Amino acid sequence: MVTTPAPVDCLRELTRNMWWCWNPDIWQIFSSIDADLWRETNQNPIAFLDGIDDDVLQERVRRGALTSRIRQALRRQRNYVAASGPQANMLAGPLHQAPVAYFCAEFGLHESLPIYSGGLGVLAGDHLKAASDLAVPLVGIGLFYAEGYFQQGIDENGQQREYYGRTNVDTLAIRKLTDDGGEPMEINVELAGRTITMHVWQAPIGRSSLYLLDCDVESNADEDRRLTTQLYGGDQRTRIRQEVLLGIGGVLLLERLGIRPGVYHLNEGHSAFATLELCARLMEQEDVAFEEARNRISKKTVFTTHTPVPAGHDRFAPEMIDEALDSLRQRLRLDLRQFHGLGRIDLDDPDELFCMTVLAMKMSDYRNGVSHLHGQVSRRMWSDLWPQHREAEVPIRHVTNGVHVSSFLAGQMKSLYDRHLGPDWMAHMEEPEAWAGLADVDPGELWETHQVLKARLLDFVKHRVATQDAPGGDKSGQIVPGSGMKQEILTIGFARRFATYKRADLIMRDLDRFRGLLGDEERPIQLIYSGKAHPADENGQALIKRIVERTTDPEFFGRVVFLSDYDMNIARHMVQGVDVWLNNPRRPQEACGTSGQKVVLNGVLNCSVLDGWYAEGYDGKNGFAIGDGREFTVPEKQDAHDSDALYRVLEEEVLPLYYEIGSDGLRRAWIERMKWGILSLGWRYNAQRMLLDYLHNAYLPAVGATTAS
Repeated sequence: MVTTPAPVDCLRELTRNMWWCWNPDIWQIFSSIDADLWRETNQNPIAFLDGIDDDVLQERVRRGALTSRIRQALRRQRNYVAASGPQANMLAGPLHQAPVAYFCAEFGLHESLPIYSGGLGVLAGDHLKAASDLAVPLVGIGLFYAEGYFQQGIDENGQQREYYGRTNVDTLAIRKLTDDGGEPMEINVELAGRTITMHVWQAPIGRSSLYLLDCDVESNADEDRRLTTQLYGGDQRTRIRQEVLLGIGGVLLLERLGIRPGVYHLNEGHSAFATLELCARLMEQEDVAFEEARNRISKKTVFTTHTPVPAGHDRFAPEMIDEALDSLRQRLRLDLRQFHGLGRIDLDDPDELFCMTVLAMKMSDYRNGVSHLHGQVSRRMWSDLWPQHREAEVPIRHVTNGVHVSSFLAGQMKSLYDRHLGPDWMAHMEEPEAWAGLADVDPGELWETHQVLKARLLDFVKHRVATQDAPGGDKSGQIVPGSGMKQEILTIGFARRFATYKRADLIMRDLDRFRGLLGDEERPIQLIYSGKAHPADENGQALIKRIVERTTDPEFFGRVVFLSDYDMNIARHMVQGVDVWLNNPRRPQEACGTSGQKVVLNGVLNCSVLDGWYAEGYDGKNGFAIGDGREFTVPEKQDAHDSDALYRVLEEEVLPLYYEIGSDGLRRAWIERMKWGILSLGWRYNAQRMLLDYLHNAYLPAVGATTAS
């Protein structure tokens, strides 16, 4: 006789696979049980269950009539994991015997697993989720950062402060792998003349798996135990060692697990040492020369670069390379000139640093930027690596990033889509036809859905402002941030990493015009900011300080808010609830800019410089453009030009359209633009389309070339 598990046991089983993190209906179950506890635990279901007594939990499940919903959710999860998946499963063909190994320094899956800092990590998390949804065999390889990225506070002067705290692994959907004897599995890496031992954590991501290497092992020296403690923490010496552990350790881990990848996908250059370890092992196993080994490994290697700014690529002094990797160089049978040359454009320039991107470019046959424009920029940046080619023929293509729809689409919007697109639209979301039914959505229905999400965002802002570690406007003469925010006011969101090229304060460049925009009695705006600056980025921190100062300035009516400690939870609220998403980097320094894709799904309009994905997606009717793509060589001139263009598009296009209200109370022209934004962009800029592009244009050719050879 089969017994039906108790609801509490069903909930615990649900939490063991991170499939829950892209299924909002499961979140709603936890919120229905105890909304305050759900918020206090940062939407972490394991911490939630640990924080409530089982008897209390059972009683609330009973009173809320939640038993059938809980059991149905568990059935869905079990069926999802066990099922073979959609047609992409068949298309993946040879990958079922030789899967994709996806290396990345960070993975952003959910705010409760803080091993990400920003867009690169969230993109990697979306990649894993899309692979799971499409049943494309793929495993993620990363590092486990016990303290993650820093937590951000803002002091009374508006200065960013960084705090670190160890993550409680007992509240994470990960488990430590063990060997046949029940002891923690160990991966040993030779680094700087000694052996470093790592343990392995596994996180089930739907049908996919993420493996994380962890140096916090008792047998390691104290210095080595801390190597994987913080994401992007420490100095250059720490960085190169983390990258050795990620790349070389990742290869050793795959071998230990018995996984024989057909494709190695390096998401950014941090993991490029993996290719050298693969060459060394091939040379040792088959007694081939380095050049043959490199040729064979490069055929199965895909490299994605995300950085159009030269300073953003990791570079190391030759002596650092020698210290960390001399044993590997000897295994590769290379002299110093040959070895250093793998990371140089000019092999004989002793002053050129070893560049991880150059190494990745030289060790891969499939290279891509992350938007059409970024592909062009990358070909120009790295053309010296292929002097025999014209710039247009440099072998770097592009696969434009996309976002994982289920992770960022508001539940209310999904319900609207389900009603108008049918129950299986998500299985075909990369097809324009799958979205066609939205053309017939009643404007009132779309607007009301957006208003519900906007109200939820403003409630969230009110709560955060009251509880966050940031100036609250309690000094004499100060105003409380957000006190002037109202539902009917045009709400603009800006949330991202506070790098200077992203120009968070561009809208404040002319304070008189800015003041006029906020204080206009008939057509005002209000702004919500969030984001972190790297601890070593003083200019980025200065940007935050300038913005925070505006939040308590009475001149700005309490209509500017900065939400501290930016994470995926804040991001979801913002991309789902603002009216306009502002993006104004210095073109062409935004490789893609996926946050603007997330807002599209929720009916929010972009107001952006024509950079990254928006340069290829904007058609004049599906958002608003800041300028016309003109570029200046002098940053000050670019900023002056773009700030004027920003003010003009707000004053002449955005505000008149938003505040054009018909006799029926609807902003019909605005709503039509919302609708067209979804119809024209939703099918193109999702992770499902992105993964299928990689599958057809990189993964299958790579595994096919490997099989043929």
